[in-house]
Amino acid sequence: MSHPVIAGVDGSASSLDAVGVAAGEAALRNVPLRLVHALGGPARPGGSEDRSGGDHEPLVGDTLDRAAAEAEKAAPGVRVERSVVTGGATEVLESETRSAALAVVGGRGLNGFSELLLGSTAVHLAAHGHCPLVVVRGRPDPSGPVVLAVDGSPAGQAAVEFAFAEAALRKAPLVAVHVWNTWNERAYAGPGDPLAAVVADIDRIREAEGDLLEEALTQARAAHPEVEVETRLVQARVRNTLIETSREARLMVAGTRGRGGFTGLLLGSVSQALLHHAHCPVAVVRG
Repeated sequence: MSHPVIAGVDGSASSLDAVGVAAGEAALRNVPLRLVHALGGPARPGGSEDRSGGDHEPLVGDTLDRAAAEAEKAAPGVRVERSVVTGGATEVLESETRSAALAVVGGRGLNGFSELLLGSTAVHLAAHGHCPLVVVRGRPDPSGPVVLAVDGSPAGQAAVEFAFAEAALRKAPLVAVHVWNTWNERAYAGPGDPLAAVVADIDRIREAEGDLLEEALTQARAAHPEVEVETRLVQARVRNTLIETSREARLMVAGTRGRGGFTGLLLGSVSQALLHHAHCPVAVVRG
């Protein structure tokens, strides 16, 4: 049985954008697209479905009809399933991710506050979802590469594998970016004054960061020899650099936490910054 691509549907323009992207992803994978609508209110035991919609049936039906039409427009012939579940959007979609190949949501839902850059559902799923998540935002370059943020962490390897697979599915080039700065440098400073060691041995640090980038890509390169890869080793501010690089991308891929993440955090500052400020859709992949 093929795991579907799921799209959260709430009737907002943002969710319709997500449906279009999700339909394309489902077509690339040759799997069904599952449109998921949460009715709100207390969740049913076991996350059971309420396909009738009850008193909300006409409104729910119209919302799902418009979403299905958007899916057909984006990917003609894609197989569409509908799921109406009683419960809050975050809980319902988190449960749905357990059996999904990929989840796609809009950056902001119908109930989002205008001053917020990212909806609570997207943030929750990025931290707690059980499959890769794509948050649809910005204006992607349809001819641009898939851009991968490489952090060199063991958990980040899942993002590397996902990015290569996405590039292969889309027949797109991949740009792998590793950004290093003083936080990275301090890890290699050794005894004595960290900053003094950095100044004295900057070339060694740059070489070590370059080795980290190449090592992170080795297995995925071998698995996807058809993917054209460009590597970029950049000494700069991590978040600013990746956000700026997203201007040229059709998709930005990142892990949830990098090497500098605090143990108690499920979503790191870099992935949060991309979800809020990237200029293209962002895929967050948990290790």
